[in-house]
Amino acid sequence: MTVTLAHDYKPSDQEEFMNENMKEYFRQKLLAWKDELIRESNETLEHLQHENNQAPDLADRASMETDRALELRTRDRARKLINKIDAALERLDEGTYGYCEETDEPIGIRRLEARPIATLSIEAQERHERLEKTHRDD
Repeated sequence: MTVTLAHDYKPSDQEEFMNENMKEYFRQKLLAWKDELIRESNETLEHLQHENNQAPDLADRASMETDRALELRTRDRARKLINKIDAALERLDEGTYGYCEETDEPIGIRRLEARPIATLSIEAQERHERLEKTHRDD
């Protein structure tokens, strides 16, 4: 089934949670985010390939290496984020997107708008972080 969204569609609490329009809205949002990350990654690769690593000054060379390391770390974070986006797209296909992995309750539209890859409700996420902090302090 193909869903066509109005150009100004925004999910609201007044409609049925994860109806077809909402699913399509988040699918498009996730795909656009993934495309942007891939485009940025390709630009970084292109930049790194064309970069001249033979700066005459030792300080300049060190600065370039630091910049390169930062770009590579950023790309690694983007790669991990793309994996999370792919997992969210799979959850959309399976019909579990938007529901907390721990409680099966709706995550909430505002949270999904802010973090479309969220897998936990705010309450479950806070519980998880408190437990993590407790174990970290031990």
